[in-house]
Amino acid sequence: MLNMHHLLPMLISQYGAWVYLGLFAVIFIETGLVVFPFLPGDSLLFLSGSLAAMATHPLNHLVLIGLLSIAAIVGDSLNFKIGQRFGHRLSSPKWQRWIKPQHLAAAQHFFEKHGNSAIFLGRFMPIIRTLIPFTAGISKMPYHKFILYNVMGGVAWVSIAILSGYFFGNIPVVQAHFELIMIAIVVVSILPAVIMTLVKNRKGTDLNA
Repeated sequence: MLNMHHLLPMLISQYGAWVYLGLFAVIFIETGLVVFPFLPGDSLLFLSGSLAAMATHPLNHLVLIGLLSIAAIVGDSLNFKIGQRFGHRLSSPKWQRWIKPQHLAAAQHFFEKHGNSAIFLGRFMPIIRTLIPFTAGISKMPYHKFILYNVMGGVAWVSIAILSGYFFGNIPVVQAHFELIMIAIVVVSILPAVIMTLVKNRKGTDLNA
C-alpha cells in the first residue's frame, strides 16, 4: 500500500491506458472474490483520482468512475452468486484459512443489523465490503433487491473515493504526507467495523457476567 504512490505512476508511464484494465481487475477481485478482502480498494481509488487531476498523467476521472463502478457492481454480483450457491460449503472449517470466521461473523452481524441497506453501507468498510454480498447470497436475499443496493453502493463508493482524490489529493500538505494519508484512509474506513466488534464483545461479556 505504501509503495502504490510510486508504483502506480510508474505503471502508467510504462503501460498508459492499459492501467485502466489493472485497476478494473483489482476492484473486481476485491469485491468479487470472497478470499481477497485485504486488497486496498479505498486508497487505490483515492490515489487514482489524485493522479487523474494531474496534467502529466493520462487517467481521466470520469472514465475511472464509470469503469470502476462497473467493476464494483459486477464484482459484488459475482460474490452474491458465490454465496448463494456455495456459501454454506465455503463457511465450513475447511475454508477458515481463507475466509476468517471472525470476519464472516462481523459481516453477518452487520447484515442482520442493517438489513438491505447493509449492501450500500458495507461498501465503505474494508473486509465487510467483500463479505457482505457473500453473506447476502447465503441469506437468500432476492437478487432484484440486492442489485438495487449494489448499484447505488458501487457508484457512490467509487465516485466519492475518486473525486476525493481528484479534488484533494494534490494539495501540497496531502502530497507531502501521502503515505500517512493512505494509512489514515484505511484506519478510518475500518474503524466502524472495529467499534462494532468491540461493542459486540462487550455485550457478550456483560451477558456472561
